[in-house]
Parts: sequence; C-alpha cells; structure tokens
Amino acid sequence: MVRVVLVHPQIPPNTGNIARTCAATSTELHLVGPLGFELSDRYLKRAGLDYWSYVTLHYHDSLQAFEHIHQQQGGRLIGFSTGGKCSYVKFQFQIDDWLLFGSETTGLPAPVLNACDRVVYIPMSQSGVRSLNLSVSVAVGLLEARRQLGYLE
Repeated sequence: MVRVVLVHPQIPPNTGNIARTCAATSTELHLVGPLGFELSDRYLKRAGLDYWSYVTLHYHDSLQAFEHIHQQQGGRLIGFSTGGKCSYVKFQFQIDDWLLFGSETTGLPAPVLNACDRVVYIPMSQSGVRSLNLSVSVAVGLLEARRQLGYLE
C-alpha cells in the first residue's frame, strides 16, 4: 500500500494533521529525522487527537536509516515538490509507492529529490501562491493515489 514519508518536518500541528489523515486511510506514516519537534510534543498530539493508536508510525533518525528500509521493502520514491516536472493528477501511482514530502520551510533536500524515481507537483492557479500547507499537500497527494488505486470506492 502507498506510504507517506515526511522528511525533516518542522511544525508539530502539520505532522499531527498528517498522522490523522494516515490513520483515517490506514496509511503508514514514516518520519525522517531530524525533526523540528519532539514526538511527545503536545501540539503534535493535539492535532492528531485521539487517533494516534490508529497510526502505523515509523521513525527513522536519518535519511540513511530510511534508505535502508526503502531498499528492503522496494517501491518507487515519488517526491512532491514545487519544482516537479509532472502534475500529480497526470502521474500514474502504484500500490508500492512512497510519497515523499519535505519540511515546511525548505521542501525536500536535493539529495532526496535526486534519489526520487519521479518528482510531481500540485498545480497552483494563482502564480503568487507557491505551495499549499504541508498537511493539505499530503492529503491531496495521498487521496489522489488512493483514488487511482481504487481505494475510495
């Protein structure tokens, strides 16, 4: 099943909201450190409400640790970035994809983007708006992948 990966997230409520989305969709959530907060952060817990028991959460303390898990499990790395070459709605997702999202302030680091099998973007109608909030971007990307794979029926 598609998995969500947050690389160096910085804002606890965003990660909490993403955890809640992952709980609602039975999607694994992978956090790649360093994080901009502690996993015990009250804002993180509050945003996830009482759904944390439904989240399949994996923490990797470094990119190398995550890469090791990815190599063991296989699947494509699909980066989400404003610099992507293909709109996420025109991209064909596969069941074993890893959806990678970067930090709220810097996005995905260059080495991660270079390691991705594909980098997609979410189109913005207003040129002055660079990107969506991280938790919204994850929901948009994840739900499109799930729609394409037939998990929304």
